[in-house]
Parts: sequence; C-alpha cells; structure tokens
Amino acid sequence: MSRRVKCPRCSKPTLFTTENPHRPFCSERCKTIDLGAWADQQYAIPVKPSSEAGSQVDHETESYPSDHQIASSGENPNVH
Repeated sequence: MSRRVKCPRCSKPTLFTTENPHRPFCSERCKTIDLGAWADQQYAIPVKPSSEAGSQVDHETESYPSDHQIASSGENPNVH
C-alpha cells in the first residue's frame, strides 16, 4: 500500500514508497536543498539547558587506552 506524504521541503504530495528514491522528498532537488540547509546550519536539534551538563558524558575527558598501552598489551591496533 502506498502512502502519500507532504515533501518536507516544498509540501508537494509525494509517494512514500521504496519506488521513490528521494523519499520523503519529492525530488532530488528538494533533497539536495534540504541537505544544504543542514550544512549551512539553518536547522538545529534542540538541546537541554546546560544545568544538566554534569550528567552528560564529557567526550573530551573519556578514558581510552593510549597507543603505548595497546602496544604493551601485545594487541595490534591495526587489526580489528
């Protein structure tokens, strides 16, 4: 069953099916314009106020094994 949705860019009705390679967009043009808007930071994902910053993971201070620790363990860092 095919479902009609509005293109998020131009609001034109479009089919949301696997036959539409641009879904949920109506065309390659709308898809590209939307991608450009994200790249230009015209959209933003809302974040919670920084009062909860203490509960968030600080990725800059996370502990990862150093190259020296990996080398001394006998593991090859290039083998996954």
